[in-house]
Amino acid sequence: MEMKRMNIMDRIIISGGGTGGHIYPGIAIANELLRLKSDLEIIFVGGKGRLESKVIPRHNFSFIPISVAGFPRRPTWRWFQVIPKVLFSIADSFRLLGELKPKAVIGTGGYVCGPVLLAASLMKIPTLIQEQNAFPGLTNRLLGRWVDEIHVSFEEAAEYFNADKVRVTGNPIRREIRILSEAKASTRMFATFGLRSGKKTVFVMGGSQGAHPINVAMVEALNHLVDRKLKTSTNEINGNKEFQLEPFAAKLQIIHQTGQDDYELVKSEYTKRETKITSLVQPYFENIPQIYALADLMVCRTGAMTIAEITAYGLPAILIPYPHSTADHQRINAQAMASKGAAIIINDAELTGEILAQKLIDLLFNEPRLGQMAAASKSLGRPNAAEEIAQAILKLAF
Repeated sequence: MEMKRMNIMDRIIISGGGTGGHIYPGIAIANELLRLKSDLEIIFVGGKGRLESKVIPRHNFSFIPISVAGFPRRPTWRWFQVIPKVLFSIADSFRLLGELKPKAVIGTGGYVCGPVLLAASLMKIPTLIQEQNAFPGLTNRLLGRWVDEIHVSFEEAAEYFNADKVRVTGNPIRREIRILSEAKASTRMFATFGLRSGKKTVFVMGGSQGAHPINVAMVEALNHLVDRKLKTSTNEINGNKEFQLEPFAAKLQIIHQTGQDDYELVKSEYTKRETKITSLVQPYFENIPQIYALADLMVCRTGAMTIAEITAYGLPAILIPYPHSTADHQRINAQAMASKGAAIIINDAELTGEILAQKLIDLLFNEPRLGQMAAASKSLGRPNAAEEIAQAILKLAF
């Protein structure tokens, strides 16, 4: 990047990375900032060679890499290797901020934002962090002592920070998701995907990379779903009631995002049953906002951005937390949603096809319960989070 041209516009720095969960909230905030104040220059600062260095430029934002290292979570001899790197990254951040002179510096989590936000705070530049999870990440917990404002997505996260600094604003989501979350899927939209509007629609999603245990359990669940009969009506003959039974699968359709690794296996299992159950199976859906709009029920992991998106749509969910998430934050995210009645949880260790099928059967045609869960999910959604956070940033900066 040409550093000489950096004195033309008011600018905001956004720092965060390591995973998509830290990167995409920053992008959503950046887009909203530009919508509210088009003469801003947004610059992202992230780790050299890390995921953000590839993702951010694809979204047409300037990106400046810094060398940074994170501390191991438990004290080890490696701390002695990391300390010089951290000190260097802090010094590098002071230099960078001195050259760029930003109006505000925003952190979205991941250890890369630590030195940048710390340097900004010590330089008296307005600072704000955005925390995605119900249990805050280590970097944000440490930065909370220094920054001016802290925006959290879950009420449960507020207890880890100074109450005077905290705002519960939710996770910033893509504007197209916000817009589509307010519209109801039409018959034409279902037809576009080869689906029918009269059927209950389940969206199975393990994340952009898929989730092997969820894929396996869903494949195993298909046999249970296909074999199950559903009482649909009664006839009274000579004073005796006779129930009409219909295949459960005939009233159901499944959208399944498998990830690349399991796609062929999962697709073949659905193909074997294509005369009995309608399905749409892909490794990854680019048009995810439209897919959400089709769904009646989710089966998914509990990353913070997934929770933010499905609650924006008011989707009830069967949640399967990833058991190896940092500090078990996916389980805590899931509990935050389940405690409000918006979801049920199946622990990864207990996940089987039979259990998953039974949960689907219990929920899908229990209209009162499904409706209550949907309403609870909608009440948790904060589709305007990006706008609220962007407004707070502009207030801090100007």
